[in-house]
Amino acid sequence: MAVEDKHISYRIYLVAFAIFLMAIAIAVKLTNIQWVEGDYYRKLAKERTVRNFVIPANKGNVYSADGSLLATSIPNYEIRFDAVTPKAEAFEKNVKPLSDSLAAVLGKPSSYFQNELRKARANKNRYYLIARNLSYTEYFKIKGFPLFNLGSNKGGIIIEQETVRKHPIGKIAERTIGYERTNSNGTSDGKGIEWAYRKYLNGKDGKILKQKIAKGQWKPLRDINEVDPQDGYDVISTIDVFIQDIAHHALLKQLEDYQADHGCVVVMETSTGQVKAISNLGRGKDGTYYETTNYAVAESHEPGSTFKLVDLMAILEDKVADTSTVFDSNGGEIRYSGKAVRDSHKGGYGKISLARGFEVSSNTVMVQAVYNNYKNNPSKFVNHVDSYGLNRKLGLDLKGEGMPVIPQPKDKNWSNISLPWMAFGYGVSVTPMQTLTFYNAVANNGEMVKPQFVSEIKEWNKTIKKIDKVVLNPKVCSQETILKLKAVLLNVVKKGTASKLYSKDFSMAGKTGTAAVNYAKDGGLGKYYASSFVGYFPADHPKYSCIVVVHKPSTINNNYYGADVAGPVFKRIAQKIFTDAPSTNKIKNLDRKIPKQENNYDSYFVKSQMKSPLIPNVKGMSGMDALALLENLGLKVKVTGIGKVKKQSLQAGQNIVKNTTILLELS
Repeated sequence: MAVEDKHISYRIYLVAFAIFLMAIAIAVKLTNIQWVEGDYYRKLAKERTVRNFVIPANKGNVYSADGSLLATSIPNYEIRFDAVTPKAEAFEKNVKPLSDSLAAVLGKPSSYFQNELRKARANKNRYYLIARNLSYTEYFKIKGFPLFNLGSNKGGIIIEQETVRKHPIGKIAERTIGYERTNSNGTSDGKGIEWAYRKYLNGKDGKILKQKIAKGQWKPLRDINEVDPQDGYDVISTIDVFIQDIAHHALLKQLEDYQADHGCVVVMETSTGQVKAISNLGRGKDGTYYETTNYAVAESHEPGSTFKLVDLMAILEDKVADTSTVFDSNGGEIRYSGKAVRDSHKGGYGKISLARGFEVSSNTVMVQAVYNNYKNNPSKFVNHVDSYGLNRKLGLDLKGEGMPVIPQPKDKNWSNISLPWMAFGYGVSVTPMQTLTFYNAVANNGEMVKPQFVSEIKEWNKTIKKIDKVVLNPKVCSQETILKLKAVLLNVVKKGTASKLYSKDFSMAGKTGTAAVNYAKDGGLGKYYASSFVGYFPADHPKYSCIVVVHKPSTINNNYYGADVAGPVFKRIAQKIFTDAPSTNKIKNLDRKIPKQENNYDSYFVKSQMKSPLIPNVKGMSGMDALALLENLGLKVKVTGIGKVKKQSLQAGQNIVKNTTILLELS
């Protein structure tokens, strides 16, 4: 018995000791929570009951130069249904009228919605999708439907809102306006004006402290750390919607007519470099054209004959030849290191001047002019090209500018054919925007300006930042050279490769280009043509410069040349701008007085103010003035002839009898 009591005592002591150890552990843990981990748990508790919420800033708008809205943010709504929340009585009473209402707005039968809503309730679906991408008007209407009008706590409606970016003018210039997006990994990227000027457009988000008061409900707390959001600024682009519409549709028509792969057009204001229109269209699988890639900015390729203006500028500046220097086109073919350079005109052009060679785009003439004068010192020619800025990017604000390629004599891949091939636009690579900038410098009397897509940053009517003109080169060449270049560019249209575009009523100047692309790939199987035209208008006082490039036009009718494909787009744009645009011409000397008119008016005024009831002498007065004067005196007037009064049937000085007829003979 004593032994058993002893075992019981041991067990009691053991349990007591275990309880003692647990008490010590609890005390240690409480101390640790209080003094060591207390801050963490207090913070965790506060985060679950009090939390900072972001107040999104409103993103700024993008406007065109004429005030049209190009990009704006609008709310987009998604409505879901918590099928568990409504009570059975409320659900059964409203499910039919709710389905009828949804059918009227969303276009599906009422039976469909009844089945889906009942299925969601049976499956206890607390997040059933009703509709997404709703406008505010649609959302507000659905919010008032039966059952949903009971609110989220009784009707089960769940409303989710997000802000989406919209382009009110549609797809026109969509690629240049661009976008900003957040990737799945949380990083951001984008394109166009939206991305380049995001620091102005996005503004700064605010924050507010809220306390949780019920399930899913938070009450704002006034807090010294509360930060109001700062809305984004508006960006004023240089795009002119009127010119943009003309350029877009002119390019689209030509791409469709020639079943081309893709193309671009840019219209730039000559003096400022402001881009008034830019369209980039690529052909989709369904045969329609979309703004997919900014070809004008990003696509660097061999330009072909439009590069010949570089040749001519360098030659005239160095005075190694003049526009009157004669070259033999050698029957339309000349060889360098066994490689042939050919003219598009079979048989060549005979012996012609350098200017004429440029006007008819003779490869043999232009190549000889460059090679003969620079073969012993090719760096001299290439240095000219580099000085024109064609060996480097323009530094545009828009992301993705293509890299130009200008071979250098010191490069390991420089060969005996590098110089002659450069002379007719092969072995070099530039973007359409770079080519346009060079031609625009000639139109602008030698001043090369940077293409500009944005003119101003504004907060309402207050200007935050003005984007001024950037001069890349104040004088690319001498004025003497500029005048000669302008003359030959005008003659290209008058009597050269672009003579089909010539109109005596409207002056244009420019250069055609037709380049074989991918001729070195797949043994030439991948070769296609890129047709281009670049120039300016009006030719005498250039207001705008323009480039058109069309890639892979149909060659079925053998009219894939720049003059046939790209040239008509240029002409259509130029003529429509100046024939359809509202006139803004000011009438000068509107208030200038003409003595003869003043005398006639004074004579009429004196006679009209006569109170005498006598017939006045109206001989010598204009017929209209005499008519007005006599009718105001109460006479009936009949007029024959045109001009001034020669005879009057009632003699001056007679008494006036009301409603008497007087005959006036005019001559």
